[in-house]
Amino acid sequence: MSKVGFQVPRTLHPARIAGFAQAVEAVGMDELWVVEDCFYPSGIAAAATALAVTERVTVGIGILPAVARNAVFTAMEAATLAEAHPGRLVCGIGHGMRDWMRQIGAAPASPLTALAEHLDAVRGLLAGQEVTVEGRYVRLDRAALRFPPAQPPPVLAGVRGPKSLELAGRHADGTLLAEPVTPAYLAAARAAIERGQGGAPRPHPITAYTLFHLDDDPAAARDAVRPTLAAAIADPAWAAHLAPLDLGRDLDRIAALPADERAAALPDAWVDDLAVVGTAADCARRVGELHEAGASSVVLSAVGDLDEQLRRAARLS
Repeated sequence: MSKVGFQVPRTLHPARIAGFAQAVEAVGMDELWVVEDCFYPSGIAAAATALAVTERVTVGIGILPAVARNAVFTAMEAATLAEAHPGRLVCGIGHGMRDWMRQIGAAPASPLTALAEHLDAVRGLLAGQEVTVEGRYVRLDRAALRFPPAQPPPVLAGVRGPKSLELAGRHADGTLLAEPVTPAYLAAARAAIERGQGGAPRPHPITAYTLFHLDDDPAAARDAVRPTLAAAIADPAWAAHLAPLDLGRDLDRIAALPADERAAALPDAWVDDLAVVGTAADCARRVGELHEAGASSVVLSAVGDLDEQLRRAARLS
């Protein structure tokens, strides 16, 4: 079933998380996703807060950096939340931003190996297995949870590039894609995931983050997200997202502009493709296109006044 969610931005003060989670549920969203970025609020604590004050909405954690925690303790925390709130947790695990992982002394020499080992261990523990493994990054000796969840939460790989997406197909229950997500990027991601699954394809839901601004004036909606898009198109981390669009030399030209000129230079068509923007009808149509392209869930990452954008997003549910 296609779902629509709303993201709690990393900049939201911890004291506001509970009330905001209740507001997301009240407007009818299917999912609420919390973010864990270095030095901002903890993803697990934020998810626990949101789950405790809501009754229906699914809460996703996107993402926990694999190398920042021991796999057993990640599984313990996820299992505790899953048992306390059955069927309402989704746990995303990923590489983490490389610069932040270096900053905290946790950057692995092989991010792919580290993520694969953590995904396998956490999923096995949540499934109630006794796990013994002597890996490069995960070493466990007869580890087993005393209270494995009756409904193990899905463990998604929060990844971007082709090799990591293939890894997700082999080692995760699903995939979480950071913004921007386009139908073309979804198709490329799905192909990589299926390569990872080899000759044994199985259900693999994809959750897609997307920049979002709803306004009755489409031009105003585009202008709201232009600075965010302009800051990001020159970021190497976005390369995998943009490659399927075949923007060619125009992308290189615009990315090379000074930051204050880049936003104005973005063609309207690019903004429409890289974000969910415009009127309620425009946004609903774009969300539908992302669902049709393979996203099981589309999670709105609002740009602008957070509370106002949530109220406007209610028109999509």
